[in-house]
Amino acid sequence: MSKIMAVNSGSSTLKWKLYTVPEEKVVAQGMVDRLGLSDSVFEVQYGGKKISEMGDIPDHTTAVNMMLHKLIELKIIDNYHEIKGVGHRVVAGGSIFKDSALVTPRVVEQIKNLSEYAPLHNPGQAAGIDAFEKILPDIPQVAVFDTSFHQTMDPVNYLYSIPYEYFEKYGVRKFGAHGTSHRYVAKAAADFLQKPLADLKVISCHLGSGSSIDAIKDGKSVDTSMGFTPLAGITMSTRSGDIDPSLVAYLMQKMKITDPNEMVKILNTKSGLLGISGVSPDMRDLLATRKENHRSDLAIKIFVNRIIKYIGSYITLLGGDDVLIFTAGVGAGSAEIRKEIVDRFSYRGIKLDKEANEHGKGLRKISTDDSTTTVLVVPTDEELMIVRDVVRLTNLSE
Repeated sequence: MSKIMAVNSGSSTLKWKLYTVPEEKVVAQGMVDRLGLSDSVFEVQYGGKKISEMGDIPDHTTAVNMMLHKLIELKIIDNYHEIKGVGHRVVAGGSIFKDSALVTPRVVEQIKNLSEYAPLHNPGQAAGIDAFEKILPDIPQVAVFDTSFHQTMDPVNYLYSIPYEYFEKYGVRKFGAHGTSHRYVAKAAADFLQKPLADLKVISCHLGSGSSIDAIKDGKSVDTSMGFTPLAGITMSTRSGDIDPSLVAYLMQKMKITDPNEMVKILNTKSGLLGISGVSPDMRDLLATRKENHRSDLAIKIFVNRIIKYIGSYITLLGGDDVLIFTAGVGAGSAEIRKEIVDRFSYRGIKLDKEANEHGKGLRKISTDDSTTTVLVVPTDEELMIVRDVVRLTNLSE
């Protein structure tokens, strides 16, 4: 039985899942937190059990060594050769990677060079790839890019209305994110409906800590809410989403901020639901306090408002919509938020099935049979999408 590992490396974390193929079953998963810091946390879950250890784990190579050793110690694998491939989530692929890619020294170099587009993500993800290369040099690795799904966008949708030479010289354009998630849920929705994805006009709402909306036609991403970085688009947990660029200069003058990175940090980490509510970045906390705290209620209403605006514009862009998908923590987890969004489109004949929306579980239809648009909840599984790309690009199924 072959096994494939899906890995998400960060600057101070390393998360992983081990799958069997072709069954696509998770046999173990785990993570290292506080990587490179004191009191690192090492966790493994398998067979209904969970182990957790603390210690100093200085780098990604040490973390990968510990993880592989623990897999053998726990008899989850007999030897390293059971792992036939490793897939890595990589945030920024720029304009270079239009698909996932087999890892080569050149690909790793390009991932590192693209770090200016995702300085908090790409360096850690490259370090994860390097660590596996040192320990498992004969096992193929695949890089799966969050941005590659959006490479099908037309220049009309990905270019900014600034001097064209900035695009030519510096590659400035909309890249989007969450592409692996949008790609997975769109395909899962088509399979669920037993219709070809190419025949569907899909609007996918990935609503979590980071959130984005994607317009999909003919199985391809037509436009997406996130921009040059994941800061753009709708209101998120701690990210502002779209704002007037002149506001950045204005606030920097008012607050006597001279480093633009400090302002970008405020927009990334102190804004969004947290900044508006003053309570929490977590939607569950805001829903629990909205009746007694008007700012919690306001934050929720702004969140819903921005989503409605994007969905409405994408319906027009696509020339209609066949399927509306809700996924990720808030999208798949909050019946209240789904209802507030969908109810705003009741004028178009979109109707929710109250029972399915509030009490159903897993992948399901939550619209009524006479609804003009099919509304689905589709739990995302980016790791499984990564595994499938490893199988596809390594010809493991042959």
